[in-house]
Formats: sequence, structure tokens, C-alpha cells
Amino acid sequence: MPFLRFILFLLLRLFAASQAFTGTYGVNYGRVADNLPPPESVVTLLKANKIKNIRIYDADHGVLTAFNNSGIGIVVGIPNEYLTGISVSTDQALEWVKQNVEPFLPATPITGIAVGNEILAGDNEILSEVLIPAVINVYTALTWLQLSHRIEVSSPHSEAVFAQTYPPSAGAFKESVLPYMVPLLQFFSQINTPFYINAYPFLAYKNDPQNIDLNYALFGRNSGTYDAKTNLHYDNMFDAQIDAAYAALEKVGYGAMEVIVSETGWASKGDENEAGVNLSNARTYNGNLRKRLMKRKGTPYRPNVAVKAYVFALFNEDLKPGPSSERNFGLFKADGSISYDIGFTGLVPSSGVSIAVSFKLPIASLMALTAMLVRFL
Repeated sequence: MPFLRFILFLLLRLFAASQAFTGTYGVNYGRVADNLPPPESVVTLLKANKIKNIRIYDADHGVLTAFNNSGIGIVVGIPNEYLTGISVSTDQALEWVKQNVEPFLPATPITGIAVGNEILAGDNEILSEVLIPAVINVYTALTWLQLSHRIEVSSPHSEAVFAQTYPPSAGAFKESVLPYMVPLLQFFSQINTPFYINAYPFLAYKNDPQNIDLNYALFGRNSGTYDAKTNLHYDNMFDAQIDAAYAALEKVGYGAMEVIVSETGWASKGDENEAGVNLSNARTYNGNLRKRLMKRKGTPYRPNVAVKAYVFALFNEDLKPGPSSERNFGLFKADGSISYDIGFTGLVPSSGVSIAVSFKLPIASLMALTAMLVRFL
């Protein structure tokens, strides 16, 4: 087995990296809810709003089937609880890919596999130890099936992997994370996988509203911050968080690795003790974020690398645990109408007829209905 691993690493450079992202804008399609539209209607919604990139947190076969011939790139996820088994057996990784990816290709444009979610930020040392072998085994399985050139293997992280992020040039990984992060980055650099980070100015502001300018978090007008080391000025926290990730990568020798935001967003409703959580701020953040991404520009530290981000989330998810904000990140409500206006169109107007009726229609009828509604709005 060590010899086979060695041969695999020699072959990695021969494969061109897949591109899991079209353009700069994507959305996370979370489904921790019991009242969401069927996946076929979700495809209609995404197409109507020209959203071309989606991430899901599993590999639900109903969702993957619904995305057949949709042209919408979809990144599937391997839940954390599967990692241990996949890490100790290439056969298990191969079986997972054969069951959850290969049968849906090429009709369903699966562009990536996210192995676990926010593993290195937690206190589960066992999961941290199995992440790297799990990632390698999944990539090995894709290679055996001749899919590694078209499907990217990644693993998103939370901001908790950093010891420091302010100013951006001071960005650095926690010492406790380095034994796992460095070899993971080494492997990802071999296969040309970007660094995926879940970046939330929302959480930073909510946790420290006294010391953070709300406008700085919302892309609003503000005096910004100055990084004396790089002589760069930042007028929003989103860019600063990305550049802090670049600085952390640079410190461990991977400064050339692209940073992509795998999650970002702002809740539209929350509990009384959740600072900054309201519909107005959610509309402002996500509206400004969308405009910022559409410009396809870089950050102050990486001006020539267009920022790419997946917004969290497509829908409000009524079964998510935790504070009320966790259930109210959706750009759309469960009935398919918009949560607030940032230029997207719902399946029906917010004040229109119940979407439950139209959900019973076949997909062709749904698309026709949507087109008709858009025409007369």
C-alpha cells in the first residue's frame, strides 16, 4: 500500500485540475427542513435566477437525479460520520463514489466532492486524523474511475482554524491545526485544489458588535481598516477575511493557492440577543455581496484573482438546531418566494398564490408558470 500511495503522488501532476466553479457566484442548498420545494422545482428556481453553482451537504440521489441536464454545477458532500470508514479503506471510498457519483454522470454535472465539513475547527481529534487519508482515498477512487480530471476533491474549513485574522497580513493558522493542515495543503497543492473557507462577517459582528463597525461588515460606507504591513486599505470585512486566509497560507508555504469562500451569508431573523440579525441587514449584506462578486474583482492582497463565493443558504431551514438565526439564512422562503429583494425572482410572488398547488405540477408546467409570472410582474 505505501508503494501504491507513492506511485499515486507521482501521477497526480499528470492530471489537469477540474474547475468546480463557473463564474463567481454560488449558493449552498441546505435541506435540514421538512417544508422545502421538491428538487425539480429547485432546479426551476435556480435556472430562473441564473445560478450556476450549488453545494449540497450529502449526495442525495433524488437531488442528483433532479439536476440531470440542468447545466448547474453541483458539489456533493461526504458527511463527517463517513470519514473514518473511508479513511481506512480505499474500497469503501471507491464504493461511495460508485454509488453516489458515477451513476449520475455525465447527465448531472457533479463538479466536486467536499470531504467532510469544518473538521479541523472542532475538538474531535479522531476526525482530524482521518481527514487526510479520507481525502486521498476519495481522490484515488476518482483516479481509478478516470474521473479525477473532472471532479475536484476539497474540504471546507471554518474561521476557527485561524489563530489570528487581524490585520489581514497577520493571518495565521493555530498551532494545534498545523499537524493536520500542512499535509492536507500539501496534497491539495499536488492536485490543484483551492483552499475553501467558510467566511462570515455576520458571525464576527454578532460576537463583537461593540468593536466592529456594522457598515464594515455589510459592505457599507465606512472608514475601513489599514494594514500597516502591506500598506493596504480594506473597506469591508469580507475581503479582509479572505486576505487573512491568503496570509495564513503564505506563512506555511502555500501562498499561491486560491482561496474560495464555501459559505458566507447573513441571517434575516434571530433571537433578541443576536446582534445585527434582521431582515434589513440580511438584504444589505447579500445584495452588496452579489454586486461585489458580479464585478469579478480580487481582494486588496490578491487583486488579480477574482473572488468566488457560495452564499449560505438557498432556503430557510426550519429543522436546524441552535439559535433562531440558524433557521433564517435563506435567500428564499420554504414556499419558493424571496425572503427579501436583492434581484432574484421567486417561483411565485411573496404575496401570490400558495406554491403548494404548483408543486404538484410536472416540471414543464412549473417552468411555464414561472415564465408567465415573470412576464406579468
